[in-house]
Formats: sequence, C-alpha cells, structure tokens
Amino acid sequence: MRAILVDDEQSGLSSLQRLLDLHCPEVEIVHCARNADEAIMAIEQHTPELVFLDIAMPGKSGFEMLQEIPDIKFEIIFVTAYNRYILQALHLSAVDYLLKPVDEKLLIDAVKRAETRIEKRTERMPMETFLHNIQQPGPPNKLKFCIPSAKGFQVIDIQKIVYIEASSNYSNFHFIDRSVVCASKTIHEFATLLADCNFVRVHKSYVVNLDHVLEYVRGEGGNVILSGGKEIEVSRRKKEELMKRMKEYFKQ
Repeated sequence: MRAILVDDEQSGLSSLQRLLDLHCPEVEIVHCARNADEAIMAIEQHTPELVFLDIAMPGKSGFEMLQEIPDIKFEIIFVTAYNRYILQALHLSAVDYLLKPVDEKLLIDAVKRAETRIEKRTERMPMETFLHNIQQPGPPNKLKFCIPSAKGFQVIDIQKIVYIEASSNYSNFHFIDRSVVCASKTIHEFATLLADCNFVRVHKSYVVNLDHVLEYVRGEGGNVILSGGKEIEVSRRKKEELMKRMKEYFKQ
C-alpha cells in the first residue's frame, strides 16, 4: 500500500515512520508532509492508497484539508491527541484513528483494516459521514451514524433511532418509521458508543433514545413508553441511571 504521512511535527512523522517500517512492511511510505498544502500536492502526485493524517495542525487542520479534496479515493487513518468530541465523531463514523503516542498493536490492526477495505474497494460512506459530523455545531442527536452490517455500512440520522434491541451478538435498530436494521455488533458496544447522544441502556436487551421517551410508568423497575407506542421494561438496576439521565436531559 502506497502511503503518505501528514503531521506538522517532525517527531511525530519520524516515530510513525519507524513503527510502520518495523511492524507494517506492507506499507510503502512515498511521502511525509508537514502541512495540509504539501499533503494535497503529494496526494495528487503519488495517488496513495492510504493516508495517515494528523488532525490538529497550524494553518489548515486535517479536516479542512479533506474538504479541499473533491474525490477521496484513499483510506484514512487519523492520528490525534485526545479530544472527546473528535473521538465521538470518529466512533460514530466508523473510521480508523490512532491516539498519540501511537501504540504499535493498534497501528497494526488499523493497517490491516485499511488493507481489507482497499482490497474490497469499500464505499466511502464512513468518511462522508465523518466529514458531515465534524461540521455539525448543534447537539449530538443531529449527527449521522454508520451502522455496520454484513453488507458494509448504512448511514442513518441518529435522531431517527427510537430504540436498539439485543439479538444475540447482533443488534436491531428500530426507527421512527417502524423500519428495522440489523447491525453486526453487540448492544453493549452501541450503548457505549451512543451514550453521549442521549441514549441510555434501560435493560440488558434494550437501549432507548431519550428523544423518543414519551412517558415513564412507575413499577419495580418501571417501563418507558416510546414514540410509536412501544413499551419497554426498565430493569431494577438500570432504573437509577435512567432517572439520572432523564433529569439531565430535561435540563438541556
């Protein structure tokens, strides 16, 4: 895989290059760029299959750089320092990222995933979704979400999800229009991923979108009634967390 590394810090470039040389011999580094403009020219010249892109750079950020490229035909692995909102956008969009300092095992895994996508010529949904999310100034429920499925990805508006239901090692997403999408991850993973987007796990089998909670019915654990009339049991040990999250939600 022909690759370009983009980082404004020479130490970052040198460290990443050394790790790739040691652990990822399938990666051929064709250029190391210190800023976005240099990277754009290098991409035009070398037509890489993979770009390792720093996010925070002086002048133009990695995001601004991508917005100047009309047709992204390469895979991207973002390299970033911790930022909660950025990581949320990366997670929701199902694109790869590495936190600085880069861990060699995570680097190897990310490169393998990129290689698989390149071989399968996977559609660009994750990147398009990410670029959409990172430009949204509003609340997190206005973001889009890449749902992984057996066929690839489906992109949906988060606010249209009413609840998620566990189905063994899969999860069923239920939407406001009553359609259902099966995703190839567990409900635990989605509960964690969507926690900052007004979703809360109320039962071992259910995660609900607080935007669609119409009523809470008291009981041992109680029940929630959702948009469309769906009633879902709240487990006893999840009740306290639901009450806490609902109070926070209605303060917004």
